[in-house]
Amino acid sequence: MMQILQPPGWVRPRGYANGISTRGTLVFTSGQLGWDSQEQFHSSRYADQAIQALKNIVAVLAETGARPEHLVRLTWYVTDHDAYIEQAREVGRAYRELIGHYPPMSAFQVTALMVDGAKVEIEATAVIPD
Repeated sequence: MMQILQPPGWVRPRGYANGISTRGTLVFTSGQLGWDSQEQFHSSRYADQAIQALKNIVAVLAETGARPEHLVRLTWYVTDHDAYIEQAREVGRAYRELIGHYPPMSAFQVTALMVDGAKVEIEATAVIPD
């Protein structure tokens, strides 16, 4: 069972949770980029890469029987703050379809990622309930 942690009197966060508690089998993904299974980028747009990175997370989780609802943490590394803000609605729509809930998240703007052409990298932690 998963419990969202929302201290009394705190403003409800938008697009993430303040905390979460759960029990079960831990699943960790490496940072997923916005490329396909053959490590090819099909777009240089932030939103397209972010959506593909989320799809990649779902695919990795499936390898151990985890599903998007088992996600308990996401960490986003983004190379372009302005693109992140400008394309947030598009990414948000796809996020709701692919993931469907908002675990605790952090997002960082970085000057570059380790793979040329990458606009976003997302790390994920999931817990498959006992």
